[in-house]
Amino acid sequence: MPQHIGIAACSAEGAALCYRTICMEGAGYLGPHGHPEITMHTQSLAAYVACLERGDLQGVANLMLRSAYKLAAAGADFVICPDNTIHAALDLVRPTSPLPWLHIAEVVADAAVARGFRRLGITGTRWLVDGEVYPAALAARGLEAVRPPVEDRVLIDHVIMNQLVPGIATPQGVATFQRVIDDLRDNGCDAVVLGCTEIPLIIDDGNSSLPTLDSTRLLARAALRRAVAR
Repeated sequence: MPQHIGIAACSAEGAALCYRTICMEGAGYLGPHGHPEITMHTQSLAAYVACLERGDLQGVANLMLRSAYKLAAAGADFVICPDNTIHAALDLVRPTSPLPWLHIAEVVADAAVARGFRRLGITGTRWLVDGEVYPAALAARGLEAVRPPVEDRVLIDHVIMNQLVPGIATPQGVATFQRVIDDLRDNGCDAVVLGCTEIPLIIDDGNSSLPTLDSTRLLARAALRRAVAR
């Protein structure tokens, strides 16, 4: 039997895309309509945002741990979190977590190595892009992380938090991301990390000037591989 996947969700749209990917692509491993058992638990997004706004990573970790304990009680074998930003607290979670976690940035970094990329542009919320989640994971594999300028971080954060997280896609939001990605390409990047799990709702290889690393689907696929490898 495949392992039971626990999803510690944060924002709805990204978590839904991750869940759907596991369910739809599970058939490739387990036959028609097959996928591993999945349990999802979601704290209020407002609680996460409040912690992030005041720089309270321990508060973020406490919310993640509550989900982990609920998922363990439901029988999950391991946990994934389809939210890049709150991985800043994962090192505070792992020592006391009842279950092991996959790390979304490590999954993306492994995919970048496999595809031969070397210099990656990072997109995501201002918390993520300002932080070390991706620079640390990429540097551990000999890869370089490039952040957009501060003014562009503000613009893409606005699109993420005020449009994509509430499930709104606009031509202006798409154009903002495309322009930021164009600038990252011009700065020598050979790929771009879609480092918010909602970004793949509007950006993919079809409308990006750089190859994309879709953190949402890459995490879902890594969870599938782990679940069926048992």
